[in-house]
Amino acid sequence: MQLVWDWRLARVYDEEDRVVDECIWGGVRTISAVVERLTLLMNERMTPEARTLAERFPDAKGTTPTSIDSWPDFDEQETTLLQDASLKLAEQGVADAAADSDRRLEHLVRGLDEARTAHNSLESNLVEWTGLFLPTLDLDLHRGSIAPSVSTSSNLLELAASLDVPAAEVELGVDEWTGLHSLASSTVNMTDTISRLEKSVRELTNVYMPSVSILLGPLLAAKLCTAAHGRKRLARLPASTIQILGAEKAFFSHLRQGTDPPKHGHIFQHSWICRSPKWTRGSIARMLAGKIVIAARVDHFGGVAWTSKEVSEVEQKVGEIRARRSQR
Repeated sequence: MQLVWDWRLARVYDEEDRVVDECIWGGVRTISAVVERLTLLMNERMTPEARTLAERFPDAKGTTPTSIDSWPDFDEQETTLLQDASLKLAEQGVADAAADSDRRLEHLVRGLDEARTAHNSLESNLVEWTGLFLPTLDLDLHRGSIAPSVSTSSNLLELAASLDVPAAEVELGVDEWTGLHSLASSTVNMTDTISRLEKSVRELTNVYMPSVSILLGPLLAAKLCTAAHGRKRLARLPASTIQILGAEKAFFSHLRQGTDPPKHGHIFQHSWICRSPKWTRGSIARMLAGKIVIAARVDHFGGVAWTSKEVSEVEQKVGEIRARRSQR
């Protein structure tokens, strides 16, 4: 059995992903209360509902909601509340721990992840709902423009005209259009929240980890720092560990089941790796992890921050690895 929880509720699932038991948060849902619960999640601690189910089912293993297909989506009120709480959480992290950049980064990165999860859920529902009324609309091509178009339109015909497609011949009531419009507005607002959080992460990481930031980009540098539980620990980790940060599940699967070991974790997001031929990625990841160690130590122990000169040298090594591997 699996024990799954987020800030709203906790559930126990059996081996066939059927709900065995459920415990829903019944308290007053204020922004401050949600902030407290998000803090528990960020510290990988159980909510009261999860603890209740853990006592009922001591053999249940904890897992994340993203691994469960039937996990309930956020409604409009929950999304707005989560948006406000995410911003409050980021502000609180800065106010309570202004001198601790590791904690500030952790709050920002986790808040950003929560906001992205909420946005993806909202946008998926909105796109599918809108597609019912605009059957000829290419939902994949126009996915990014649907929410702004709905939020700025006053009715279905105006929406169809803005997207240059015919509307279905259906009677769309005022209440249903209001619901669709509100969902689109929440999606647009969540997009703005994500942009603000990303800007905060970039600003802090560029100052706190300038060498790693210029090497990897500030967003990826912040994610590595958070995964390593701080800049100090990142600077002390071996390159082999940094290489697979973010691939812990695959690594433990390798240890327990004998599957192939992971060649990269979060650093796969860097264009030097993800845009390289598959047979060169492991070598590039290994080399890049070694450079990340050096850059992190420069940042933590007060060395001269890297510039584009050092980054160019690393990029040259990436080109050499690609050329060398392509000749085999």
